[in-house]
Amino acid sequence: MQQSMQPNMQPNMQSHLQSNRRPIGASISQSALQHNLAIVKKHAPHSKIMAVVKANGYGHGLINVAHGLNQADGFAVLGLNEAIDLREAGFSQVILLLEGVFSVQELGIAASLGLDIVVHSAAQIEMLEQTRLSKKINIHLKMNTGMNRLGFNASEFLAAFSRLKSCTNINKITLMTHFATADEPLGIAAPLALFQQTVEKLNLPEPLPSSLANSATILRHPQVHADWVRPGIILYGASPVTGTLARQFDLKPAMSFTSEIISIQTIQAGESLGYGNRFTASQTTRVGIVACGYADGYPRHAGQYLTDKNQLGAPIAVNGIMSQTLGRVSMDMLFCDVTHIAEAHIGSPVELWGNTVPVDTVAEASGTVCYELLCAIAARVPMQVVD
Repeated sequence: MQQSMQPNMQPNMQSHLQSNRRPIGASISQSALQHNLAIVKKHAPHSKIMAVVKANGYGHGLINVAHGLNQADGFAVLGLNEAIDLREAGFSQVILLLEGVFSVQELGIAASLGLDIVVHSAAQIEMLEQTRLSKKINIHLKMNTGMNRLGFNASEFLAAFSRLKSCTNINKITLMTHFATADEPLGIAAPLALFQQTVEKLNLPEPLPSSLANSATILRHPQVHADWVRPGIILYGASPVTGTLARQFDLKPAMSFTSEIISIQTIQAGESLGYGNRFTASQTTRVGIVACGYADGYPRHAGQYLTDKNQLGAPIAVNGIMSQTLGRVSMDMLFCDVTHIAEAHIGSPVELWGNTVPVDTVAEASGTVCYELLCAIAARVPMQVVD
């Protein structure tokens, strides 16, 4: 980790530190982002695309991602600060605040920046009714169809719509919901029916635009692409469907998380390694120590959800050859098996996830989802953008 320059440190010393940085990094591929956006367009050719770039672009860097996805019709973010960053960077697309606003002050800023907001609560309606805005604002009125997270229940939706329709601060209304099981065998039939039946009761003279499809819905349920689709994880080249790799959807990983071997140990049968002696060798084993740990964003529990004490762990690639982690991940380092990789040495490249090691497989071996791994990349990991 590069330390802050001390007052008495000479500039050439700072340059020396920069040129001898710890060998870990993440590269973000603009071409992969563009490719994945094209896959979304192929699946939903008649829908506008609201690219979800919240959580710092799913850990890829908000502005990095926005440039790679600049052909999207809009961007969906979580907080006002992300929307401001996008506007200040020159992005003029529709920008949607997925949780709406939390205060009258935020509402005023959103209106002045030309942002769209999700409305999911009575408190947000009250703000819109009681505030004088500089210009009208577009809203996405959210219905709760079973996620039970945000949104108006079907019994409340009609009244909420009526109030907003009468509100002088409102410009356009888009109807919205989010499916809880689009990536599972249960599918979306029941929540979709609830949404459609409720919207019919609005007795609209003509249909309002709607936004229904997240990543899994885009790939698995083309009948509900509607006016807007909201791709998230698929834009980053990971799978929204457990047990199905991203490459099966022709998606390309946007992030390559890499490091190097910084030491090699050879342990004999019966010897253990790492905290808690999580791995004990059953034969002579050559072990590579990699400059990456949970403080870098790699999961501490990698491999523990697939293995017992004496088995191997999460997938990893050394010199482009597949292997697996060993033992417990430390704060700054992890172990991997290089017994079968004779050419492995100090300085050998290691891919933690990327083109050779799908992030989906690391997530599965860690008892989590790829979303968490991508979003967890630590600030101390240098990040660069590549074509």
